[in-house]
Amino acid sequence: MTTRIRELDALRGFAICGIMLVNTWQHSPKPPEIDWAMNQFVQGRFYPIFSFLFGMSFALFLRAHPDRLIMGRRLAVLALFGAAHWVVNPGEVLVPYAIFGAVALVPASFLPKLVQLPLGVAVTTGAVVYGDPWILIAGLFLLGLAAVEFDAIRPNALFFALSVVLAVVLTWADVSYLAACLAGAAAYASGFMLISPRVFEPLGKLALTAYLSSTVVILLVRPATAAGIIAVTVVTLVVQWLFARLWLTRFRYGPLEWIWRCLTWWELVPNGQTQARDPRNVVPDLHRSRPKEQPGVGS
Repeated sequence: MTTRIRELDALRGFAICGIMLVNTWQHSPKPPEIDWAMNQFVQGRFYPIFSFLFGMSFALFLRAHPDRLIMGRRLAVLALFGAAHWVVNPGEVLVPYAIFGAVALVPASFLPKLVQLPLGVAVTTGAVVYGDPWILIAGLFLLGLAAVEFDAIRPNALFFALSVVLAVVLTWADVSYLAACLAGAAAYASGFMLISPRVFEPLGKLALTAYLSSTVVILLVRPATAAGIIAVTVVTLVVQWLFARLWLTRFRYGPLEWIWRCLTWWELVPNGQTQARDPRNVVPDLHRSRPKEQPGVGS
């Protein structure tokens, strides 16, 4: 499972890249020369991946720490981050993520896995039928939870091929926008898992830091052209990747991820990158082989 966890970090980083592009475009005047491409291939195709991974992360955390009170604090802290983010970016997703985590994931975690899967399928299907993207997030949370219980995340060429065909057909037919988005997300995610480029892993491990810091850039710059949107997105992501890569050579968790963890446990969690790892961390360290650099901090 360790290898697959690192692959999921990379997939999360890939999703962050798509979300950054969509958010930059949404805060721009939406230049017509890229509107069509954004609507057909990017918009709505990356948040489902992130939502699914959130459900998986929830399950992995509970597997290591079954105390729901700790998970409740974790979600409450996420809501605080979201509330602060909402002040400058109304309609952001962290507050709904925390709410759906509390009302959907926590109760579902008590259910047998044979119930979790059909429940997730039912909620996701209902969201697509009624065209409700918020309920879709809850459904994908549940499917991510079930995926961990069934150990169902593996590269699958057949699933990728079927997802591509379905995405093309649904996008062309223009019958259900959410269904097309979901199929596109499945195609992107399954295709990514087949290639499994680890280069995105640093961004995935600093996903919260990258997501919130990108908002600052977007709101300050607000590019007005197609070239500007692409340039701001690419430059921001490259800088974030370089920062994440450098940061992870010395620290286990990103700046905001570390604050999140400290507030969850209500103590200063070791963050120095050492040979010993924080036993609470369900995700392996990126550089576990580094010699101890900060005595008394990382031990």
